[in-house]
Amino acid sequence: MGISTAVWSFALVVGLLTLTPGLDTALILRTAALGERARAWGVVLGIGTGTMVWGTLSSLGVSALLTASHLAYETLRWAGVAYLLWMGLQLLRGSGPAGPEPEVGGGGFLAGWRRGALTNLLNPKVGVFYVAVLPQFIPAGAPHLPMGILLTSVHVAEGLLWSTVLVAFARAVRGWLRRPAARKVLDRLTGLVVVGFGLRLATTD
Repeated sequence: MGISTAVWSFALVVGLLTLTPGLDTALILRTAALGERARAWGVVLGIGTGTMVWGTLSSLGVSALLTASHLAYETLRWAGVAYLLWMGLQLLRGSGPAGPEPEVGGGGFLAGWRRGALTNLLNPKVGVFYVAVLPQFIPAGAPHLPMGILLTSVHVAEGLLWSTVLVAFARAVRGWLRRPAARKVLDRLTGLVVVGFGLRLATTD
């Protein structure tokens, strides 16, 4: 398998993964609809940063510890469970329809980036995905680190493109979603999604 074939094949696989609605989609939509544009792009770039870290570590073989060491995986898994449940419960218990938005360390780009990066980095399934899938797309004889970073960059680029669509959509309907009743529903739905992912992570071996 040549490099160009590997890149296009990997782009198809992670493209389908990117389009699948999940935790990242829920966070981006809510932040873009209810928060500032800078905070929304902070979440997007934080998710991209986490993906790049996982891809780089997988290329170096470091994150293979997640599959080789039960303790390492369990430690990261329960840290992720605690973070997701905390974030989801913050959304579910909000102080009312027009209450303050719960953010990690305040508002703005940096807070959004921290939320996106932490959500991604504390999800060991992302690391396991890269450990299991990335090596299959590295051609024989190709240097692992540069090729792994190239493939991960493709994933990040597709995520940025799809996030642009999500942010634009959320901003277009922002006027309706910022109504107190709509905001309350969106917060509760996002909170349920986040808690659901936390519980799924907690109960999945």
